[in-house]
Amino acid sequence: MGLRFQVLKNFDAFPHAEDHLTQKTSSGAIVSLVGLLIMLTLFVHELQFYLTTVRIHEMAVDHTQGETLPIHINMTFPGLPCQILSVDAMDVSGKHEVDLDTNIWKLRLHKDGYILGSEYVSDLVERGHNKGHASDQHHKEEDETHNDGEHHHSHVHSHFHTFNKDPEKTVKEVKEALRNHEGCRVFGVLDVERVAGNFHVSIHGLSIIVAQQIFESMKQVNVSHIIHDLSFGPKYPGIHNPLDGTERFLHDESGTFKYYLKIVPTEYKYLKGEAMKTNQFSVTEYFTPLKGHEHNWPAVYFVYDLSPISVTIKEERRSFTHFITRLCAVLGGTFALTGLLDRSMYQIIEFLSKSSKGLVR
Repeated sequence: MGLRFQVLKNFDAFPHAEDHLTQKTSSGAIVSLVGLLIMLTLFVHELQFYLTTVRIHEMAVDHTQGETLPIHINMTFPGLPCQILSVDAMDVSGKHEVDLDTNIWKLRLHKDGYILGSEYVSDLVERGHNKGHASDQHHKEEDETHNDGEHHHSHVHSHFHTFNKDPEKTVKEVKEALRNHEGCRVFGVLDVERVAGNFHVSIHGLSIIVAQQIFESMKQVNVSHIIHDLSFGPKYPGIHNPLDGTERFLHDESGTFKYYLKIVPTEYKYLKGEAMKTNQFSVTEYFTPLKGHEHNWPAVYFVYDLSPISVTIKEERRSFTHFITRLCAVLGGTFALTGLLDRSMYQIIEFLSKSSKGLVR
């Protein structure tokens, strides 16, 4: 019977500690406190790591159909009054979008930045183009660029109809606004077809005659702008819209800004299971200075195209088993390390103590 117990003792993974480990010492207390502090720090770190939500990115072919593309714009034009600014949208769908849901606000800004007045524009859609507009030549060239031989394209115009009233009175009001250095803030939402296209902010809503009465030359059209926000759907945690906060100012020249956007359809899935569809994008920017023979008025263009690849972002949290495994590893490792450190310090102190006694003798 005693032999059996003796054999069983050989499997003991927790043998009694050596004598010096059962002896309480000052060095052991210091090592224990340091070890506890390290283990507490590591525990908090591992707990935060476990509670942190991770985002998993997956890519697939985009199968979205029958949906519109929301364009959220919020821009300030410090050099142009609201009376002459228009927001135009064009696409290559081949259909006339006459039911476009458009909600745009214009805020008249004093040169010091405070608001002078506002105007709300809803469902500003115009079939075709009116003759005599400053944008006629521009739209003709735009059609030839996108059409590739076809003669009909979808032109969706969202105009601020300012010049339906007396042109002379309008010209006088605009010149007064320019003298007072009025600016304009344009913000709202455009819902367009989910196809390639562009939208631009310009003075293309003016007739050529009225534009020439207001501006002696095209170089006087200052399209300096600040992009406060430009997005193509709701924002999810961690999204980065590269044009937010962009500032472009012109001083002694004028021209056309073009932002080429590549839109990536995105679905964000929250930890609770809720899903949100939106879009993210990349951008390439170009500026074309106004030349002497130029016939197109300065403007700010946003030319967009959609990627055939969609991105799904999932929120996930690490499993509790993973947390326990890491916690045992770091705490067990710290405990073993402090034990090794305590043993080494004890042996060094004992050696120094014996050496000092030998010298005394």
